[in-house]
Amino acid sequence: MYTDEMRASIEKVNQTRKERLGEKHPALEPDEKQELLEQFHPDYREDKQREVRVGPNQGDRMPVELASLLEGRTRLDPDEVDLDDPDYDVDVLIIGGGGAGAAAALTAHQQGADVLLVTKLRLGDANTMMAQGGIQASTKPGDSPATHFLDVLGGGGFSNERELVRALTNDAPHVMQWLEDLGCMFSKEPDGTMQTNHGGGTSRKRMHFARDYTGAEIMRTLRDELLNHPIPVVEFCPAVELILDEEGKCAGAVLQNLETDDVLVARAKTTIGATGGFGRLHVSDFPTSNHYGATADGLVMAYRAGCRLAFMGSTQFHPTGVAYPEQMVGQLVTEKVRGIGAQLVNTEGEQFVYSLETRDAVSSAIIRECTAADRGFTTVTGQPGVWLDSPMIEEIHGAGTVKAELPAMFRQYERFGIDMANDPILIYPTLHYQNGGIEIRDTGESRQVPNLFIAGEAAGGIHGRNRLMGNSLLDILVFGRRAGAEAASRRDETSVGRLNLDHARGFNDEVERAGLAEEASPMLLPDYLYGKAR
Repeated sequence: MYTDEMRASIEKVNQTRKERLGEKHPALEPDEKQELLEQFHPDYREDKQREVRVGPNQGDRMPVELASLLEGRTRLDPDEVDLDDPDYDVDVLIIGGGGAGAAAALTAHQQGADVLLVTKLRLGDANTMMAQGGIQASTKPGDSPATHFLDVLGGGGFSNERELVRALTNDAPHVMQWLEDLGCMFSKEPDGTMQTNHGGGTSRKRMHFARDYTGAEIMRTLRDELLNHPIPVVEFCPAVELILDEEGKCAGAVLQNLETDDVLVARAKTTIGATGGFGRLHVSDFPTSNHYGATADGLVMAYRAGCRLAFMGSTQFHPTGVAYPEQMVGQLVTEKVRGIGAQLVNTEGEQFVYSLETRDAVSSAIIRECTAADRGFTTVTGQPGVWLDSPMIEEIHGAGTVKAELPAMFRQYERFGIDMANDPILIYPTLHYQNGGIEIRDTGESRQVPNLFIAGEAAGGIHGRNRLMGNSLLDILVFGRRAGAEAASRRDETSVGRLNLDHARGFNDEVERAGLAEEASPMLLPDYLYGKAR
């Protein structure tokens, strides 16, 4: 599958492999890292961010694509929605069918709440399913939640919300036990001990995994468990607007059936938003590793209801997205590949960055090699990239390791005639994760709107300005379970007042006065008719 020109570049990588064996590129000093980020990370490009002009975050800078969505008018006319005769009336409404939503549903149901889960696509169609590398938890001797806590803070540039990090790391071992009890099949040693690896920015080997399909295994487990309980699930039915009562508490959501276009009303004592991130906005024109429905719906709805967003000026670009073949561009090459020995090298066969630096730094270093340093390779379609020397894994661990440890990825490349055990693969950063999100407390409740809970990628503050590998699969479960438990606990003490969409009317008026509202939001699904999402 590789062209002659690519083969010539690969030969330089092959020639330096022996001398690079065992070589560890020095980690960046703090000042070096900050300079690298400011020069090359997309977050620092002035032309890719602007101030949002309306709403709770007015004046804050964020990606232009998100700012435009937040300034959009509502998809429906609030005066035409009949709120007096709800189609659903439940204790806990959960919006989103990924790992966070499923964890919340199982926990709330276990506590006796009447639960309804609605999801835009199918149950399990989420980034959870696509996560490959692993889930962090301090389960081994020599590790602790306190050490995990410090790693998370360091990875986030010490900007994280401490109470959220504390919840994340303290709950992590319990989450692993919960998954084990549900039957999740993690990779283990012959004696039954869970295997663990390093992730970028970690000081301990605490990355638990199921080969290279960890998220799929976790989602399989949660989905099977959910379907074994009497928890109603409505698929292809996204929420398009939150509903409040006269006291400003969240009281459910307006839904839209994608198959019939029917507008439905779900009344609920508590609502949990688990709608995921914004990868399909293609921030800064990058390809994305995200699933098709990642269009920031939850951010838009919560913002109109009065929630503040945190850290929206920070976006995670995963350093190793596929740059070739074209059919796979943007798809994730899990950090586990580097965790077990693959090195990042330029076209001169030089290792130019410590492979397990934090993701923001590694992404910046790759962009530098492909631009300022001119030591990247550009494909015939104009896609730049550097080489990820995957054959180094075989040198370190022996023949057959790549196929055994990375079976899903090995097969994906094999489909296009590339044997990643014998040839390096071309990679470039891909839009991977929404570092920011809706401000929450450690219970998962939003800080501004009572009875609205947020879990998963839609929540902000947990990871600060940069997330470490393996903490996303962890946070969806930690805060999914916390939100589910707290939401369910309020079912007897919470009464719902008169349903209204006054906040939506008010927001429409605000954007009209500002001369905005050219498009309706949330987006719901990306439109690739003209080559990218609109």
